[in-house]
Amino acid sequence: MGELVSYHLEDSIATITMDDGKVNALSIDMLTELGDALDRAEADRAVVLLTGREAVFSAGFDLAVLGSGGEKAVAMLRAGFELAERMLSFPRPVLIACPGHAVAMGVFLLLSGDYRIGVAGPYKITANEVAIGLTMPLAAIEICRQRLAPSHLNRAVILAEVFSPEDAIAAGFLDRVVQSSELQDTARSAAKALTKLDGVAHVATKLLARDHSLRAIRSAIDADFATLRT
Repeated sequence: MGELVSYHLEDSIATITMDDGKVNALSIDMLTELGDALDRAEADRAVVLLTGREAVFSAGFDLAVLGSGGEKAVAMLRAGFELAERMLSFPRPVLIACPGHAVAMGVFLLLSGDYRIGVAGPYKITANEVAIGLTMPLAAIEICRQRLAPSHLNRAVILAEVFSPEDAIAAGFLDRVVQSSELQDTARSAAKALTKLDGVAHVATKLLARDHSLRAIRSAIDADFATLRT
């Protein structure tokens, strides 16, 4: 589909794979290709299976762009949070197969899937903004709030705690952890089961269940970027 994101449709499952050959930095180009892939999956009326490359889902935003500031950085940030918002309200189920590390914006995308499968191993699941000197955006806090267990929210957001895949289940980052060799088959089987859901009932219920969270995230995005413009 593009240089950074591939798209494969089979049996009403759209497998969308991020692979930049490194850490799957969520650059403007990566985010644009992900948006295009979701457009295609929506047109195909397919269940989405979003994954990454070996040992990494995504390490978050492109730090070179973020560090340079300016309009490009603002556009990248906004595109990332609006992608998470779109995933949370996507009209078909979104399953995430996380093959390893998920950090910062990568973790916020993980928290925006309907069902999340990770792999066992020495991988980091963390919202590390505070640890690297960044104040957590409101949008990121609201994305975390809608999915993380209350007992883990402060630890994840305010203390930038690093979770292992196994501990990430109790925290709310993941729903299930399997061995790396099992990830593809397990994710495919779970996605196939999701194709059996009634599409109309699924999206209607999703929007009802997430109404408060989606409104809070939308308001937070607007507040974050109103501040950045001033």
